[in-house]
Amino acid sequence: MLYKIVALLLEVVSGLLTTTALLRLYMQHQRIPLSARSGNPLGRFIFALTDWIVLPLRRVIPALGRWDMASLTAAFLIQLAHFAVLWSLNGFGVTPMSIVVLALLGMVRLSLSGLTAMVLVYAVLSWVQTQSFLSELLDRLVTPLLAPIRKVLPLVGGVDLSPLVLLVVLQIFTIVLGDVQYGLLSAVAG
Repeated sequence: MLYKIVALLLEVVSGLLTTTALLRLYMQHQRIPLSARSGNPLGRFIFALTDWIVLPLRRVIPALGRWDMASLTAAFLIQLAHFAVLWSLNGFGVTPMSIVVLALLGMVRLSLSGLTAMVLVYAVLSWVQTQSFLSELLDRLVTPLLAPIRKVLPLVGGVDLSPLVLLVVLQIFTIVLGDVQYGLLSAVAG
């Protein structure tokens, strides 16, 4: 029971930190300003949760084009720490390489979950036609993902089904990823 409680707390804390680092990475790639002067209310929150790890990493890890590799490395290191703690609590039952793979898969899983949440909120906000900072921000984050689908899928009766298609694709990737993680854990434990 204690293991399950610790695992839950680790999942919440590492999930929040990893997701925030990945959001920082994606927002910077999309050139969405994060500074307080920009009026972005999420910027201060993102900086508060990620500066402690991203800024030191930036001194040694350069950006790769528009990709902030320090934010990506931070997300990976947080997931690695998460699985390393679980590994140690579990009696070192799996190989260290498995921890690295699980950390990578955990980072991908959180990316898929975050994208799914953004697309859902984007779709709901598109129905009510609000003009808010959140709807504009989500539009800038989600539209690049929907653009390839919109090129192939026309409007159906005046309704844009591209968010639904993207949600289905994200869910398929999530199912495949879950099976890969389960298979890896089963092979290691068995």
